[in-house]
Amino acid sequence: MANLRDVRLRMRAIRQTLQVTKAMNLISTAKLRKGRRLLEDTEMYFNRIEKSMFDILSGAGRVKSVFFDRPDRDNQYHTAIVVITSDKGLAGGFNANIFRQVSTLCGNVKNPILILIGVIGYRYFIHSPYVILENFSFRSQIPTVENAREITDYLISQYVWGMFDEVHIVYTHMYSTIKLLPTVRRLLPLNVDLLQQELSEREGQKRVELHFEFLPSAEEVFDALVPIYIKGEIYGSLVESYVAEQSARMAAMDEASKSAEDMLAGLQINYNRVRQAGITQEMSEIVGGAAALSE
Repeated sequence: MANLRDVRLRMRAIRQTLQVTKAMNLISTAKLRKGRRLLEDTEMYFNRIEKSMFDILSGAGRVKSVFFDRPDRDNQYHTAIVVITSDKGLAGGFNANIFRQVSTLCGNVKNPILILIGVIGYRYFIHSPYVILENFSFRSQIPTVENAREITDYLISQYVWGMFDEVHIVYTHMYSTIKLLPTVRRLLPLNVDLLQQELSEREGQKRVELHFEFLPSAEEVFDALVPIYIKGEIYGSLVESYVAEQSARMAAMDEASKSAEDMLAGLQINYNRVRQAGITQEMSEIVGGAAALSE
């Protein structure tokens, strides 16, 4: 009977876990639908921003701006890495893939310092040897333009002030619901060749360079335009990472639910066997007792 009681307790615990995983699956599914609608609404707009920035950069020629050239400061050169993770766990390998990508990137740049977005990333990198400059958390809500503006204002101010000389962003790009890959992009300083390469990979052809005349000057135009461009890039990365997170969590909870159901089925068979064995033993004892009384 003690064994039977243990099996019942395990089955009860698994049923409770199964209820949680199914509920989280439904929540992630609803959030994924909202996030994908938001991504579809914004993706074309921010792709257009990137193309426009390339067109303007290619037509600007040599522009003296803090957003293009940074003096080589040797040992004082620092690289900021913006890392987008989730605020909650239970998302499969979503955050682990970002951690590996960031560790690889930190080994390839000069003096990396981290700017974290998400609680999980902060919990992980607080125990790493890398310097954490700032941490942002938006409590798992759908990203907004205000969130992107807050991060952009901080990045631009620290970059102009000289806290770091280069800015990269690491986020999860969702190619499909089953293909989620960590992606690295350099935000600052701006480089025409890098933009051309990204656009060529995305569109399958090289974009034609244009020529413009800037008034009052190219430097003033870029000083006003670059923060808007960076805000758009960060917002697009936040939205895409949010959608990828919900997709990863939905898949993880679906797998957890299937595993719980398989475990429950196995325990149910074990429970039936133990229960049947107990019934058989009791019947044998009754028959034996009746035979003894009849004699």
